[in-house]
Amino acid sequence: MQPQPDAGQIATAIESRIQQRVAALPAGLQAHIGRAQQVARELAPFHNVDPDRAALGILAHDVARAMPGPELIARATRFRLPIGPVEENVPLLLHGPVGAEILRVEDGLAAQGDEADLYQAVYWHTTFHPTLVDDLGKVVFLADKLDPNKRKRIPYQPEIMELALEDLDVAILEFLRRQVLDLTAAGREVHPMMLEARDALSARVSRTLP
Repeated sequence: MQPQPDAGQIATAIESRIQQRVAALPAGLQAHIGRAQQVARELAPFHNVDPDRAALGILAHDVARAMPGPELIARATRFRLPIGPVEENVPLLLHGPVGAEILRVEDGLAAQGDEADLYQAVYWHTTFHPTLVDDLGKVVFLADKLDPNKRKRIPYQPEIMELALEDLDVAILEFLRRQVLDLTAAGREVHPMMLEARDALSARVSRTLP
């Protein structure tokens, strides 16, 4: 009987497969991942999150980002992921869930146990989730939005970064509030989970205020 690989060997193998997937992404997307990794490494120590783990979460978060809409819909259907009216109209919203499932099904990333944090971070990095995402996922969510090259689309990045250094929940809440306002003003659809996360975080933050 051959010895079974330990957890460290499994993690290394998964990271290697993620790196291979990222290497096949368009150059612009790879550059975004690199910039977001720098932000994640900066944020992580303020919240007792392992910077290497945060960087891995960012490395993994956009593995399905370059897929065209029909392929995202097809993959989501194959993985039996929920597809609502918003996802049907904006399939790009599925790239987090589809990416997480690709890593689980094809690359061996566990959705439960010690690797659940990474799975959930990838799955919810677009809309957020108020209960399934821990501090690793919060850092990944914010680092993705704080890529300096997104400053034109997210002009309030400095305020979000300042909040993020102090309180991840407050920073995410402020981002979601502004994002919902921006999407609504532009006549674009807002994902229901984004609204649910905003409301849940608002209640949570209110309870912690003095």
